[in-house]
Amino acid sequence: MLASSHKERPIRVRMAPSPTGPLHVGGARTALFNWLFARKNGGAFVLRVDDTDKERSEKKYETELFEGLTWLGMDWDEGPTPTGYKGPYGPYRQSERTDVYKKYLEMLLAKGDAYYCYCTREDLEAQRQAMLSQGLPPKYNGHCRNIKEPPAGKNPEVIRFKVPEVKVSFKDLVRSKVTFDAGLFGDQVIAKDLDTPLYNFATVVDDELMEISHIIRGEEHLSNTPKQILMQQALGFKEPIYAHIPLLLNADRSKMSKRFSDVALLEYHKRGYLSEGMVNFLALLGWHPSGNKEVMSREELIKEFDVARVQQAGAVFNEEKLSWINKEHLKNLSAKKIFALLEPFIKAEPLTNGREDLDEAFFLRLIEVERSRANTLNDFIEGCRFFFNLPEYEAAFLAWKDVPLSGVASILNEVLMALKPMPAGDFTPEHLTKILADLIGARNRGEVLWPLRVALSGERQSPDPVLIMQVLGKDESLKRITVAIKKIEP
Repeated sequence: MLASSHKERPIRVRMAPSPTGPLHVGGARTALFNWLFARKNGGAFVLRVDDTDKERSEKKYETELFEGLTWLGMDWDEGPTPTGYKGPYGPYRQSERTDVYKKYLEMLLAKGDAYYCYCTREDLEAQRQAMLSQGLPPKYNGHCRNIKEPPAGKNPEVIRFKVPEVKVSFKDLVRSKVTFDAGLFGDQVIAKDLDTPLYNFATVVDDELMEISHIIRGEEHLSNTPKQILMQQALGFKEPIYAHIPLLLNADRSKMSKRFSDVALLEYHKRGYLSEGMVNFLALLGWHPSGNKEVMSREELIKEFDVARVQQAGAVFNEEKLSWINKEHLKNLSAKKIFALLEPFIKAEPLTNGREDLDEAFFLRLIEVERSRANTLNDFIEGCRFFFNLPEYEAAFLAWKDVPLSGVASILNEVLMALKPMPAGDFTPEHLTKILADLIGARNRGEVLWPLRVALSGERQSPDPVLIMQVLGKDESLKRITVAIKKIEP
């Protein structure tokens, strides 16, 4: 177990999303790393909603956050829930902690570490252009830093933190020692007014008051860290331990864009991915276990997880890899478990063909037949449609290579005649395989099996016709073969 360098603080990590949009895979990966770290080290996983952006924050996104984390099996020890709060540090929504932030803003103002800024947008743009014209990186020039009295006729625009011109260094568990020159930042805006703090300030206060020991977050927040450390120092707070995990990249190694590749997490749930598969895949985005094993359960991931094994280079989000991992997890599930997972998908999109005897036993046979072809639960649905409704197809589709359609009809008639005398109870792989073997004889296997496969499924790619007949049963199998013959010989 990892020992905390904060002797007074047990290990406590947090997930602090902004409810301004759906939880995406990048945010889910960050949450997972925090959760694994907490569970590995006997610490607490805290959920906090950073909703300082009042205009863009929406309750529905908070609800989706709860749903996403619950689907992935990431239980949180403290934070908001659909029914209230759990934990001693609530409220856990920043919008409900305004009085807390106000106290610390007033403290910084009283100490002279923060000040009211009266510069308008036009003033700031003029400053920016002046610096650019001199070949300097643009930053706030400190115009209002030493103002003693408010300018006549002007109201404060924002509250700024006085950033000292110093070098800020900190140890990052992923990147070792990191150093920034704070002289390049300019004085940072930390609030619009005493009642409207901004993210960088509010998160510093919350991390201290909620006794967060480790902050594991995305690389995009790396530049925020020195600014937050300086505020921690000004307020007399403890400095957490940081770990900045790598960016997610597209397959071509370009930065993942939320508009295109960075799909909302719950979309993968809707597409039939297993939570076990998604958790396994997300864990391998920028981290690797000590061995070569890739398909791992939550318990195995917790046992193996070590921040020291997180890489610095960007992690490629490869959906083919996700599908492969998901397929491996599907293999480990019983047909009964898959059926239970499939039920909501079946209900959302009913599969009917007039039969009323579609019970669990039927689906269990179907699942075993489709298991080898399915990467996701949706694949089961798509792959088994023909079992319920035979698709329309042209007679020419039944032809095998250069065998004329008249010859195909003759072969299908032979199959039909051979199957008719069989008792319905004998429609098993063993009996059906023997019947077909006798019919194939000296023929090319494709001459018999291809038109039979098409007749039974109406599709180019489908399971072995023996397995299809086992699921369909005698009556439905003979009916479909008859339909195929009639397509050739109306």
